[in-house]
Amino acid sequence: MPPLTDDRSAKLPFVVLVLAAGIFLMGTTEFVIAGLLPEISDDLGVSVSHAGLLITAFAAGMIVGAPAMAIATLRLPRRSTLVLALTVFALGHVVAALSPSFAVVLAARVVTALATGTFWCVAAVVATTAAGPAMTSRALGMLLGGMTVANIAGVPLGSWLGQVSNWRGPFWVLAALSAAAAAVIGRYIPDEEQREARSVRAEFAALRQGRVWLALSAIALLMGGVLATYTYISPLLTERAQIPAAAVPLVLTGYGAGALLGTTVGGRLGDRRPLATLITAAAASSLILLVFFSTSPVATVVLMTVMGVTAFAASPGLGALVRRFAGSAPTLASALASSSSNVGVAVGSWAAGIALASPLRQAGPPLVGTVTAALTLVPLTALALMRATRSDDHAAAGDPSPRGRARVG
Repeated sequence: MPPLTDDRSAKLPFVVLVLAAGIFLMGTTEFVIAGLLPEISDDLGVSVSHAGLLITAFAAGMIVGAPAMAIATLRLPRRSTLVLALTVFALGHVVAALSPSFAVVLAARVVTALATGTFWCVAAVVATTAAGPAMTSRALGMLLGGMTVANIAGVPLGSWLGQVSNWRGPFWVLAALSAAAAAVIGRYIPDEEQREARSVRAEFAALRQGRVWLALSAIALLMGGVLATYTYISPLLTERAQIPAAAVPLVLTGYGAGALLGTTVGGRLGDRRPLATLITAAAASSLILLVFFSTSPVATVVLMTVMGVTAFAASPGLGALVRRFAGSAPTLASALASSSSNVGVAVGSWAAGIALASPLRQAGPPLVGTVTAALTLVPLTALALMRATRSDDHAAAGDPSPRGRARVG
């Protein structure tokens, strides 16, 4: 699968769109549970808070599973790994849909999280390889767009289906669609791409570069900052900004639309001026989170949409930097990028919950979000001072020679 030329008007390969569809399914399954908790609670005989463990378990599976499965499947052909991940994903949903036991459903969620982490890290490598160096950020932006569309369309549709039928309905649909996606991916990823030799030692050696960890920390901090506020957005909208509860879904749709725009624009700009784009997006996100202290309904709605744009404009570029700094061994680094995002979400939402319960009340989550997002500028500034993105092709490809290491800084 040869890379495309450095033509800004060139189209992304079709395989990137197919992989984005797979990401859409996995993004839907990750977040649709939030809209089905009452139905799951009633059906399985557990409290709503206990049913919420299905969300926590999935996040934990992503954090641990993505890097672990990246190494475990490293020597498998990438096409086979993607098809296997989707097959396990489908089977996990079938098991959950059939089981009357909460423990079994919880275990199935962990298994599907492992499959999701595996699919994501391998899909990122396949998509960026297919697109070529000139469109790495655009390709990652397309994959993230699949996740964003899941939040805009997949999650609401899944929640609606779970309410008009029962919570098992969306699980059956996701199982069927993921099985179909496995067949399509098996058709459109050719065998030739799988013939390269991949080394576990090389994957770990790529992590010795400080630039990789700076980019990973930026991912965790930015996602932690944004999700610190987003996790508790409902009380912020209804209690602080006095927005009617019935209007909250519309506000969240605006956020999702902004996120989709952000991944598209950020993907294109990230290929041309990566660090400038990232620093601008991180700074803008910090300012928007700070202004979230506003109690104006109109201002809050506008800020929600713009926050989606600025936060997700940075995501494709950060993922592209991780892959670039890892050079010829990007699989584990791509998996750690996914884990870093989930670590940021987990820690950010945890800290925001503590702040919300403190005397700060509704001002707490935006304050935590502002500080955390602002800290993203620290690793990004360090990368800029290192002139990290100006390495030549040999350094970017992981040249192990002393001369290559010197150029990397």
